[in-house]
Amino acid sequence: MPDSLLHQIAITKIPKVGAMTAKNLISYCGGTSKVFEADKKTLLKVPGVGEHIAQCILEQNVLGEAEKEVEFIERNKIKALFYTEKEYPARLRKLNDCPLMLFYKGTSNLNNARIVGVVGTRKPTHHGISICEEIVEGLRPYNVIILSGLAYGIDVTAHKTALATGQETIGVLGHGLGSIYPAAHRKVSQDMTLQGGLLTEFTSNSGPDREHFPMRNRIVAGLCDALVVVETAERGGSMITAVRAAQYNKQLFAVPGRIRDKLSIGCNQLIKQNKATLLESAEELAYTMHWQLAEEESELMTKQTQLFQELTEPEKKIIDLLSQKDENQFDIVLRQAEMSSGELSAMLLTLEFQGLVKSLPGKRFALA
Repeated sequence: MPDSLLHQIAITKIPKVGAMTAKNLISYCGGTSKVFEADKKTLLKVPGVGEHIAQCILEQNVLGEAEKEVEFIERNKIKALFYTEKEYPARLRKLNDCPLMLFYKGTSNLNNARIVGVVGTRKPTHHGISICEEIVEGLRPYNVIILSGLAYGIDVTAHKTALATGQETIGVLGHGLGSIYPAAHRKVSQDMTLQGGLLTEFTSNSGPDREHFPMRNRIVAGLCDALVVVETAERGGSMITAVRAAQYNKQLFAVPGRIRDKLSIGCNQLIKQNKATLLESAEELAYTMHWQLAEEESELMTKQTQLFQELTEPEKKIIDLLSQKDENQFDIVLRQAEMSSGELSAMLLTLEFQGLVKSLPGKRFALA
């Protein structure tokens, strides 16, 4: 057992220490283990650290709790992912409020190319259940992971439909992996660990406390590429998740409902306020996201590989530079490419015609 894992878990157990304060501690002290070696004077210089937090660190009571957690992790074959590690979801790492550590039991890649979140009321109508099933099943040809919160209603409907149609599905929990809430979903959760997974930021003995669920919702919003809302009242967990998704610049979809129906108010409001795109089918979602069918995407990748092999060395250099970031400013690429502005412009245009590069607003470019 590496000491680093012990200290990584321990820092999440310090009372009143959130992700931002923990990151400040790690940065200022020079590493996770160094936090527990620092003296009180050093700790008090860290932004966000006061007498109480400093004393908790110095007493090191959290190290004993962390040891028990490490034993649980090893016994149950759980992955503990610190925010600096490669396997940690890149979509979450970009967010200022990302969890310091995640605990994961499953088989899916948390950095899968396509992840769709599906949320909604805990007490859906038959129509809502049917639409949810239809949308999730319709996403099967696009190789997506279905993400939700394992709650009653729309959440578990999305998970069950994904399992039944052979799709991977991940449940984000508002408690630790030492239990399953609600208990009625234990069998579903077991199946999900073999065809998806269970993910949480809470240690094993953490229960389903009320304040945990908004925290859970932000992970659902942050981990998906697109969020689908199916039946929700004006307030509630689904709307919290939708607001978070909008803040994170995720593509938000809402299934419309009849006016004045209580469970349609939330979705209709999101559409009316132009916060969400009206959604009637999985195909509409894929079209909006510019996702191709798995077979078409495979064929396109083959063609792109053939085109790449035929490129000149300068063109290959441009492709390599663009692959290092999601988006690239023309001036930055120009400096790195070491060529004239005219040469780069002509080359980018050629690559765009070949379908290898796409131009974006503001003189930005990215791989197609």
